[in-house]
Amino acid sequence: MEQGNKTQTLPLNTCYKLASSVLTEATSTACMLLSLFLSTASTVTVCGNLLVITSVVYFRQLHTPTNALILSLAVADLLVGAVVLPLTMKFSVSTCLYNRSVFCLIRSSLDMILGSCSILNLCCISVDRYYAVCQPLTYRFKINNHVIGIMILISWFLPALFAVGFQLGFNRANCVQRCLSFALVTQFISFVFLFYLPLILMLCLYLKIFLVAQKQANSLQKHTKSRENANKLEKKATKTLAVIMGVFLLCWLPSFFCITIVSFSRSSDTGPLIEILNWLALSNSLLNPFIYAFFYSWFRSAFLLIISGKIFFTDLTNVTLQ
Repeated sequence: MEQGNKTQTLPLNTCYKLASSVLTEATSTACMLLSLFLSTASTVTVCGNLLVITSVVYFRQLHTPTNALILSLAVADLLVGAVVLPLTMKFSVSTCLYNRSVFCLIRSSLDMILGSCSILNLCCISVDRYYAVCQPLTYRFKINNHVIGIMILISWFLPALFAVGFQLGFNRANCVQRCLSFALVTQFISFVFLFYLPLILMLCLYLKIFLVAQKQANSLQKHTKSRENANKLEKKATKTLAVIMGVFLLCWLPSFFCITIVSFSRSSDTGPLIEILNWLALSNSLLNPFIYAFFYSWFRSAFLLIISGKIFFTDLTNVTLQ
């Protein structure tokens, strides 16, 4: 009897339900720690990606086709930190799949749009790197501002289209017993076009880039020193972008793999697993700015100038970033 009264006094929100599944006992301490973690992650994600956006927009040296795609990726990551993570603190996927409220629809739609937008932007970046490394003579003609604009438009339009279709299909479903199963199967179909196919394309392109880079490295002795330095910078940029893709896969692949397995098994009892893996996936938006700062010296220099506040007192748009 006392146990029943104790259960009734707990607020029926997502945080307590998730804490109950993970810790076997709903406690306010778990909720506070979870909220603190997500709040910190949200703040760091917004600040880090805001540095990337400001750097690309402000410094003319960073006005390149590749950085335009990185800018688009940073915008998606910033929105994850500013919108998706705060909504995650109140609404979990496992609860929202059974709930058709406005907030749950917004949260799940933005989650799908921004996550898919990130992978498509990375796919476009791999295409850009392929032409830069493998076809350098035609790179400036094939990858121009018009082509970059189309790539960015597709990267945002396709996820939005799939998200709208997913929500319309979900709202028409008979949400009694098969609600979760229908949602997961529909989401898996979206992932085939928004994750698995782009992933295969990226792996093929980066494999080709690696082979070409190896061939170029073997012929460095026949080139001048300036050519050698340029080649090293090109290889470093390609390596950095490959690391960005690798981190993305480490963050997102477990979530996609889990949803794929659950979709085929038609299981409706996943506990907190999908939600925890979703948090891991969202953490990719937090990590990308640190990758830029660590591998790109010009981004690191730009970050220091912005954080120091020098750009607010002196015109540094044409400064050479080392």
